Amino acid sequence: MKFLSKTLSVIVIITILSSCASIVSKSSWPLTVNTNPNGAKVEITDKKGVVVYNGNTPATMSLKSGAGFFAKQSYKVKLTMDGYGEKIIPVECKLNGWYIGNIVFGGLIGLLIVDPATGAMYKLDREVINETFTKTTSSNEPSLRIMNINDLPESMKTHLVCIK
Repeated sequence: MKFLSKTLSVIVIITILSSCASIVSKSSWPLTVNTNPNGAKVEITDKKGVVVYNGNTPATMSLKSGAGFFAKQSYKVKLTMDGYGEKIIPVECKLNGWYIGNIVFGGLIGLLIVDPATGAMYKLDREVINETFTKTTSSNEPSLRIMNINDLPESMKTHLVCIK
């Protein structure tokens, strides 16, 4: 009976340590997006171009770090606000330090199967995005301005066309 008890204890310990990142860590990570001023529109797309989040700042969401077996995810965070420029911030995933624990503790199952399948072998390269918007002074959109002909410089007057 004593031998069976020790054997079961060893099996339980090996099972617990067999996928370090999945047990100690996680496969979805929080990302907080802040802007100055608040209220910017946030759109996050994954590496396939699928929109995974829509909202306004300040915002906190959970993003998956894995994109399949042994595949890490990547995201583009697009920030837009009327009267301000557009900003696109890449968010990549990097190797999770807890994944290396599989090598130290001999967790071959965690190293080759569990952590790669759950995505726990990766984590986001950042937890917070802080962006400051500056007011744009010019726009690329065409606009209509009504001006007095006497206020135009001579170089522009040569390009005028009379409409009857």
